[in-house]
Amino acid sequence: MRLDGKLKTWNDDRGFGFIQPVHGGQEIFVHIKAFPGGSGRPVAGQALTFEVETAPDGKKRARAVQYPVRSRAKRSRRGESPAPWTIPRLLALPMFIGAVVYMALQAPVKPLVYAIYAAMSALAFLAYALDKSAATRGRWRTPESTLHLLGLAGGWPGALLAQQLLRHKTSKPAFVSVFWVTVVVNIGLFAAWHLMAPGLQGLPS
Repeated sequence: MRLDGKLKTWNDDRGFGFIQPVHGGQEIFVHIKAFPGGSGRPVAGQALTFEVETAPDGKKRARAVQYPVRSRAKRSRRGESPAPWTIPRLLALPMFIGAVVYMALQAPVKPLVYAIYAAMSALAFLAYALDKSAATRGRWRTPESTLHLLGLAGGWPGALLAQQLLRHKTSKPAFVSVFWVTVVVNIGLFAAWHLMAPGLQGLPS
């Protein structure tokens, strides 16, 4: 029998949540694998329909989750579009590029630095894409600490693009806050190294 309900809570990192049936009763556990493929990430408060089955541990869980037609269409349109570009996200890359150009005019920036930023950005973008795919399929997720380390190591431009284009990790305030900390720290370290490098090169060996 198919029931109507609302997704009361959802843990996106762990890929599960609980459904509150419309007609009352106990909350029903639901795993990401119970949702239709290609429907995007579940969101707490969303209306849905589902069936109930008994798990091997004897507890009830939802299966064959479906979205009402109107809700599904709305989620599909949102899932296909990039995340909104806020002012900090719009200015971060242009300001960084401008700062690099300015510092390069004062003292040459080694090509290796550009190569590191490009390689780490590509790696970060790939890591975000794989994590997005894993989240959709209910597979093992990439730890957030790994994503932050990639950003700190110079991959934050690629991470920023991945967040926007893939609409991934942009709705978690705690993650976004740490991400911007890694951006500031990385730029600070780059600027400090660039300013100190000429002086270090002039030291007697």
